[in-house]
Amino acid sequence: MENTVQIKYYSGYIRNFKALCDELGIAPGLSREERESAILISAYQKWGVGMTEHIYGAYAFALYDEALQKLYVIRDYVGQKQMFYAIVGGELLYSGDIDEIVSDPRYTKRLNKRMLQHYLFYGYPIGSQTFYDGVYKLLPGHYIEWDGKSAEAVRYFRPEFTPDHGKTADEWAEEIKKVVTEILSEERSDSELPYKESFLSGGVDSSYLLAAGDAQAANTVGYVESGFDESALARHTAEILDKPINIKMISPEEYFERIPEVIDKLGQPLGDASAVAFSIGCKAVRDHARVVYSGEGIDEFFGGYNAHKRHIPSDWVYLTCSHIMSEDVVKSLMLDFDEGLHAADPIADVWSEVQGCDELSQKLTVDVSLWLEGDIYLNTDRTSTTCGIELHTPFSDRRLFDVASRIPAECKFAEEQNKYAFRKAASSVLPDEVAFRKKVGFPVPVRKWLADSRYNKQVEETLFGDSSKLFFDQSAIEDMWTRFIGGEDLLWNRVYAVYVFLLWYDLKF
Repeated sequence: MENTVQIKYYSGYIRNFKALCDELGIAPGLSREERESAILISAYQKWGVGMTEHIYGAYAFALYDEALQKLYVIRDYVGQKQMFYAIVGGELLYSGDIDEIVSDPRYTKRLNKRMLQHYLFYGYPIGSQTFYDGVYKLLPGHYIEWDGKSAEAVRYFRPEFTPDHGKTADEWAEEIKKVVTEILSEERSDSELPYKESFLSGGVDSSYLLAAGDAQAANTVGYVESGFDESALARHTAEILDKPINIKMISPEEYFERIPEVIDKLGQPLGDASAVAFSIGCKAVRDHARVVYSGEGIDEFFGGYNAHKRHIPSDWVYLTCSHIMSEDVVKSLMLDFDEGLHAADPIADVWSEVQGCDELSQKLTVDVSLWLEGDIYLNTDRTSTTCGIELHTPFSDRRLFDVASRIPAECKFAEEQNKYAFRKAASSVLPDEVAFRKKVGFPVPVRKWLADSRYNKQVEETLFGDSSKLFFDQSAIEDMWTRFIGGEDLLWNRVYAVYVFLLWYDLKF
């Protein structure tokens, strides 16, 4: 029977492999590669595509059922691993690396200008469309069933927030601690991965992960510029936890030199400046570790951004926690602005589903569905993979989401803190000064560097180069650039997003 099911593609890791091996009767002693292949095959044979309800970890895979003559392409519930697909010449092409699809000789490369318009608004490739015509992103919590003729995308998971007001913040903290302990005990159990390190910022998420997990060392990046450097906070936390820490100081020269490589490997433009810093950090870690923990997921699950606190009028649509240009600004920049496209279009389906929910639940559902995978996981998955790092994100585990989805707003925001219940849980292994430290984020001094003539020559040349003239009104570009250089530093993210797109276009076309 086993010969009728084949794994055609796999990227990721299975966290609860021990429990699954016991339940599925898989013999111990297999290599990790053999073990995870056996788990996927046996899980499919036992539960069909419902196997996703039983597997915890990060994954994107393709499984062929010879008996049914069907191929299933599946992506994990929040999209920690990438997956793209296209139907070309009656065949389904699929990969976690979009470049593998568009470089296939059967595919004719064409730019999807619709995505450019949405990208300029959001700063990241949002939704199921990509920058290539006919190439689609498999959204999180979805799988494709391919019978050789048609591909149907089926949704198996929707991030639903159903607040339970019957518990106190302390009681929720205890539940969080219990689940975190379970998740991290599974992470410890893989004897093939005996040495791990962890990324550490100045925030509570990565600090809790370092304190409660089995990482033997911490890693962070730093800058000379005051106001952007979290390395001192990270060092202080590492000292409290008695963990060695590696600090990679990033210079503007190194940062700008790395941008083309990062944008190339990401596969699509990403206006998130932290991706380049994360890449530099990954490359530094690669010298002494292969498996690294990172704390992604908590902000989106538990309400970590200031945007989650701000009230939005009832007639507004919440356009994820990050958008960088208004429609009017995008219209002023683009030569071929499509009046029929609107910023809210990629949000429409999710937004319609959350009407009737409380405001925080609406926002978190949108961010988990679109922002988390479209920006954060695109960055962390592609960047770590191409640097030769296996990134584990334990706090993105489905079981922790299931807890977060039931915690009401009054336990997520309290005492002028965000993620309050989570911070209470973290305080069991961290001092209050760390557990309740104000969110810093992952700041990068790009707004300063972009305006500095010592570093921005290539940026300026690209903004006014031949490719720019294909897409953008040059007078609008000049106005934006002049104002930015003249001191309007809040325009930096517009400048960076346009630059990144043009750089990507020149690399790919």
